Amino acid sequence: EVQLVESGGGLVQAGGSLTLSCAASEFTFDDYALGWFRQAPGKEREGVSCISNTDGSTFYASSVKGRFTISSDRAKKTVYLQMNSLKPEDTAVYYCAQTVVRGGGFCATFASWGRGRQVTVSS
Repeated sequence: EVQLVESGGGLVQAGGSLTLSCAASEFTFDDYALGWFRQAPGKEREGVSCISNTDGSTFYASSVKGRFTISSDRAKKTVYLQMNSLKPEDTAVYYCAQTVVRGGGFCATFASWGRGRQVTVSS
């Protein structure tokens, strides 16, 4: 099982930027698809962005497309989520998670995930 440890996030004003990092313990990093989902109080879990280390495919939720960028550093076994032009509605706990490598479950079905990082965007 992949173990995931997130870092980053925090408090920022609307329009600002934050970066989330996710370090994976699994040495076969290239065989996995990793990404981020978020959970806000009273809202359903939302797959935000994912990347497949097998072929580089990426997914972005429509709510973040054009503002967030996901990237993967294979040497460091780390996935990053650069979040720009943040909005108050981006406020949530963000979880790094393993997802299905391809198909309909990519960035929709999640297996193991980390403890989460709070992202708060003030207006």
